[in-house]
Parts: sequence; structure tokens; C-alpha cells
Amino acid sequence: MADRKAPPPVRKEAKPKPQPKPRVSKVEPRSTTGREPSAMRLTAWVALAIILVDQVLKYWVVHVLELDRVRAIDVLPPWLNLRMAWNQGVNFGLMSSEQDFMRWLLIGVAVAVCLWVWIWLARSGAGRMARISGGLLIGGAIGNVIDRIYYGAVADFLNMSLPNWQNPYSFNVADIAIFAAAIGLIFAPADNKVDKTRDEPRNSR
Repeated sequence: MADRKAPPPVRKEAKPKPQPKPRVSKVEPRSTTGREPSAMRLTAWVALAIILVDQVLKYWVVHVLELDRVRAIDVLPPWLNLRMAWNQGVNFGLMSSEQDFMRWLLIGVAVAVCLWVWIWLARSGAGRMARISGGLLIGGAIGNVIDRIYYGAVADFLNMSLPNWQNPYSFNVADIAIFAAAIGLIFAPADNKVDKTRDEPRNSR
């Protein structure tokens, strides 16, 4: 009886090891609406600070010092004086009118400008200097709006003159903030930050 030989073992071919997938750095999509809301906190805090300082000083000058009745108080003459002036227009009395229509028109324009500046700052990704300037502008504009609603006109009381020259105009803290904001927005550097991760080549490991 012939010996039955066992069949030769079948060699299993080694399966190729799966190659690891290249690791791709995950890039978060950039928001299409500009900076995050937290970036606007600086603008809001600056605006609130200007409104608070402006209204406290106006209350102190009008109701405590009674400058509305006294009309003039010398502080450091001629450099710094208190001269009461009720401004029914914009700066230097422009567009001044005793009609309620003009008062509410100026209130509406100021509110519209504040909203536009806020939206522009939120969407444009403006830098720190621009956000501070925006807060100064919004705070100053709202400070004068409160005057127009409460008094019917803007309370101007600061006066700065020179020897042998008397400045006929008065201003307030809100006006200073608006003026500083205009200069800051003009000279604010553009925000040129670019998401460099999009331009970098994706390295595989």
C-alpha cells in the first residue's frame, strides 16, 4: 500500500501593510463676519468710559457748580476756563436751530453713525487702535445724544484761550473724544494679518 504523502503546505502571501494616511493639519475656517464678538469688548468699554466721564462732568458743572446760572468760572485763566454754552447744532454751533425737527434729526444721524462704526469694526477685523478710536467716537456721540434728549441741547463748558486772545467757543469731553477718534481712525494701521496656514504646504508624515 503506497504511502500517501501530505500535500505541501500552502504559503500565505503576506498582505502589504496599509500605508499610514498623511496627516493634514486642520485649519479652522475663518469667520466671514470679521472678528469674534469678544474682540469688540475693547470698543464697548472705551465707549462706556467716555459716556460716564462726560455725563458726570456735565452733571457736576450744570447742577453742582450751577454754571448755567453763573455762566463763567475761571480755573487757570486764560488757558482753562468754564464758560457755559448750550449748543443746539453740531460743533461750533453749525446747523443750530431751535426747532425740534433739527434736534431729532441730529440725534438720528448720531445714532446711525454709531451703528455704522460698530458694524464696520466688527466686520472689518480692525486693529486695536481702530477699535479704541471707534469706542471714543461712539462714546462721544452718545454722550451728546443724551444731552439733546435730556436738556434739548448739548452742554458745552470747557474753554481754552490764550493771552490777549479770548476763544469764543466752548466744548466738552464728548467733543474731545470725537476729535481724537477722527485722528485715530485716519492714522490707524490697516490689519494685514493673513492666515498663513492656508499658504503653507501640507507635509505628510
